[in-house]
Amino acid sequence: MQIGFIGTGVMGKSIVRHLRNGGHNVHIYTRTKSKALDLIEEGAIWQDCPRAVADHSEVVFTMVGYPNDVEEVYLSQEGILESSAPSYFVDLTTSTPELAQRLAKVAEQKGKTCLDAPVSGGDIGAQNGVLSIMIGGDEEAVIDLMPLFQLFGKNIVYQGLPGTGQHTKMCNQIAIASTMVAVCESLTYGRRAGLDLSKVLQSITQGAAGSWSLSNLGPKMIDEDYAPGFFIKHFIKDMGIALDEASRMGIQLPGLEGAKQLYDELLEEGYGEEGTQAIVRSYKKYW
Repeated sequence: MQIGFIGTGVMGKSIVRHLRNGGHNVHIYTRTKSKALDLIEEGAIWQDCPRAVADHSEVVFTMVGYPNDVEEVYLSQEGILESSAPSYFVDLTTSTPELAQRLAKVAEQKGKTCLDAPVSGGDIGAQNGVLSIMIGGDEEAVIDLMPLFQLFGKNIVYQGLPGTGQHTKMCNQIAIASTMVAVCESLTYGRRAGLDLSKVLQSITQGAAGSWSLSNLGPKMIDEDYAPGFFIKHFIKDMGIALDEASRMGIQLPGLEGAKQLYDELLEEGYGEEGTQAIVRSYKKYW
């Protein structure tokens, strides 16, 4: 197939490789071409704008930064929904449920299908092709595109109507936010108690406290490895969406509010492009 991919960042780059390894031609665009040179050298086909990607593709995947970026790529005068070429559009960005619903409606009016399909698993999951994919939109389209999803995802779940993929991703991010605080507090306690933190992780990752964050990001916290698998600035965006949706539904999420406050402070200190594990910086004064 001729597949388009817009946004070849930390995770998008690996997804492009999996699509190409599946035997497909992949047309790509990202704002900074120099960051995609390795993909181009490997055989991905560069296009000069998102619309050109769409004009050369049967299916277009997008994975950009923020909801306003999604809106620009899809709904601007030269947006990809104006292209007559693709039958399917799939937004992998973590965005707002309302925007996902709007994209699906506009696409339907043009005889197209747009799915919201945010992912979880970070750079490691993307590299290994085992991302969790939570999908909202037309179920028949999900079935048609399943062979593509299976090239870079392992836990692929159809959630329901447009927007439900994004709502499910909010559930994911809410769980991660409080977990990240818990991991930091656990390691801080262990350090103050004089324990060998690597041995602590060896014990608690296999018990009831076990989690992806503890196993994969706990060691990075100990080693002060803050390289991004997922940027703090993007996580803050996700938490903000979740809090806005929670407010709209009339519920309070104090765990999420507390985690976001810590991340906001790190952003103000200039750590927005570090990985989410850098939240441990907030606890280092106790180490």
